[in-house]
Amino acid sequence: MLATDAGEWATPCNQPRSRVLWRRARNGANDQRNAVDTLQANCIFTNVALTDDGDVWWEGLTDSPPHHLIDWTGKDWSPASPNPAAHPNARFTAPAKQCPSIAKEWDAPFGVPISAILMGGRRASVVPLVVESFNWQHGVFMASNLSSEATAAAENTVGEVRRDPFAMAPFCGYNFADYFHHWLGVGARARQENLPRIYIVNWFRKDKNGKFIWPGFGENIRVLKWIFERLDGSGTAVETVAGWAPTRDSLDLAGLSLEATRLEPILTVDAGDWREEVERLKHYYLEFGDRIPGALMDEASSALQATRHDREHG
Repeated sequence: MLATDAGEWATPCNQPRSRVLWRRARNGANDQRNAVDTLQANCIFTNVALTDDGDVWWEGLTDSPPHHLIDWTGKDWSPASPNPAAHPNARFTAPAKQCPSIAKEWDAPFGVPISAILMGGRRASVVPLVVESFNWQHGVFMASNLSSEATAAAENTVGEVRRDPFAMAPFCGYNFADYFHHWLGVGARARQENLPRIYIVNWFRKDKNGKFIWPGFGENIRVLKWIFERLDGSGTAVETVAGWAPTRDSLDLAGLSLEATRLEPILTVDAGDWREEVERLKHYYLEFGDRIPGALMDEASSALQATRHDREHG
């Protein structure tokens, strides 16, 4: 980011890639139309299947699979084959300018202003649908706590919950404690009123039956709408031990059939659950020894104190 008198800006030198990268899971014409439309030319595919006419295919691309494919290992494949045709971590990349929904300013030479930063993990419990951090330092603390169910992108058992700070665990090339210092340093060098707000999102909360509560995909625009309203001062929120969360009335739910009792778990944070979450995070911090920023240990202590207060007065 580039600090200016008008706030933080993202510049081309901060993001040199001119291409977009997707993992193939759930990238189909029905649920990710813009992604599929981006892939009509100038693409590089890895570990996908090949059709008889030389096109590419992966599970989820079409409603039904072709009768015959060459799978990602080079073997003949049919719908009766026991293994997937494409690797679970098959990927593709295309020029960013081909994305139909890309903003016209995406490659502006002087960059674009940053109003908010969104990061998320994949948690079935504890973490709410969306939460706005209290300030920049607290946002770094929240981002350091991100964790996700493991996928084929990481060397874990699929479904296992793993630490994923800033959603960067498979990609961060140096000590995470230093990475945390970097983010805290960005905040220390900027005017606090100019810093982007940090939001943690979690589309993957499940109910007691193991079903996703939030519909996800295009419905996530409802969460973005609330964030935009928070930024322009019109959006309301309630304070939780984890940050500012939307109220049921402030989240646009028009057209969704989500009952209040079903929605409540993803808009609230249980103090007892959050206390356990922070205790686990502190234990994770200990792995870094004295390299962990003291500011994050302070945030953890404040969070624990908030959970005690919430339980005593909630």
